[in-house]
Amino acid sequence: MPDTSPDTGAHESGFNFDNSWQRDLPRTYVEQAPDYSPAPQILVLNVDLAANLGLESSVLAQNPGWFAGGEVPPGAAPVALAYAGHQFGGFSAQLGDGRAHLIGEHLTPDGRRFDLQLKGSGRTPFSRGGDGKAALGPMLREYLISEAMAALGVPTTRSLAVALTGEDVRREAGRLPGAVVARVASSHLRVGTLQFWSARGDHGTLARVVDYAIARHDPDLVAQEGRVLAFFDRVIARQARLVAAWMGLGFVHGVLNTDNVALSGETIDYGPCAFMEAYAPGTVFSSIDHQGRYSYANQPLILGWNMAKLAESLLPLMEDADRAVEVLNDRLSGVEDLYHAEWLAVMREKLALHGAQDGDADLATGFLAAMEGQGADWTLAFRRLAEAASGDVTPLRALFADPVRLDLWLPLWRARLREDAADHLRAVNPLIIPRNHLVEQALQAAEQGDLAPFTALLAQITDPFTDRPGREAFSLPAPSGFGDYVTFCGT
Repeated sequence: MPDTSPDTGAHESGFNFDNSWQRDLPRTYVEQAPDYSPAPQILVLNVDLAANLGLESSVLAQNPGWFAGGEVPPGAAPVALAYAGHQFGGFSAQLGDGRAHLIGEHLTPDGRRFDLQLKGSGRTPFSRGGDGKAALGPMLREYLISEAMAALGVPTTRSLAVALTGEDVRREAGRLPGAVVARVASSHLRVGTLQFWSARGDHGTLARVVDYAIARHDPDLVAQEGRVLAFFDRVIARQARLVAAWMGLGFVHGVLNTDNVALSGETIDYGPCAFMEAYAPGTVFSSIDHQGRYSYANQPLILGWNMAKLAESLLPLMEDADRAVEVLNDRLSGVEDLYHAEWLAVMREKLALHGAQDGDADLATGFLAAMEGQGADWTLAFRRLAEAASGDVTPLRALFADPVRLDLWLPLWRARLREDAADHLRAVNPLIIPRNHLVEQALQAAEQGDLAPFTALLAQITDPFTDRPGREAFSLPAPSGFGDYVTFCGT
């Protein structure tokens, strides 16, 4: 079993690094320092997250090199991690941190463990021909969307800082300011981490990595007989809850490759992601997802597909080799029902239903059917249910090009409402999400040296549920001339 006991003490920097990955998992990483940054500058610092981690933001602010590269905090031991992955269905046996460095694992004063990783911090042996750098826009996007997800209550990696490096990077759009995002995660263990060793037939290292993952994320399973299967069950459950949460918010991850599926159940890697506005199940935001593999509606299907790839990786470690395939397939056959139960729990909350009845799934899908093809904004439609619950259906009906199906649905819904429906609906359905046009405006302005739109948007999306005057511009969909929204991976 991995040794998770700390071997370092807190430094005056505030960081208390205990780098168990290096201690327990030799050969699974390459020691690699971030690239030097000629003029590091912290552009955004997450003061609230720093406090949650037991760090003094004033100390962090005085050390921009820690976040832009060229320097590392005392006690850090930067490495690039190895992993594989299925990318758009095709298997790549070697991916790994091509532009990221795990700086170390920080222990908070209350004993919680978090990875600190820099992204965009330079080339590694896994770079596969890339420059290892990142432009400012995608790094600010990761900060913005991950903080929105945290405020919305979705399990997610978070961003501690975005720092300018002082040098430009070359992309198709030309020369852009180079930047690094400091990402905080429960771990960077991925489905692809296990695939890397399983594909190589190195079952000894695979077993060590799985034991490490269990000790880190499910320590109650460490001494349990059949712990590998129990761990598989836990990962499935976490992923089912996560995808159901995304679906409830109209969030499209965009690149649900197995190397972007964290064993912790946190959302990771905010590249071609966005929130759907007008409800359309086939919504895709990624510039390279031409077949719609990772569309909004396909995310539950990809959940099952990715869990099947995890099962294949775990197969060599199953205690009962003779029945291993049967047992794992049995678990996989239950993924759809497990996800549906999680999704239905989300929808019952979003619709403020009283208790649970057999027809609730039909009631939920009935609302979606009424929205589809009507141009109805996902976020506002659920938010305006609060007014409809109080008797005023006009704001909700105004979202629909033709509200005939909505009008038929409303009496069925009202018959199932809880007593405090209006207040509950405002508490669970956000008013504010990162609207795509506002995100783009903020990122473009930041690339020109104006951070004010980003700061204003960040303040709004980190308080998503509150009704107060002056929020109208942040709550409405993109204007009609905005066009189709397309995102890019940032590389």
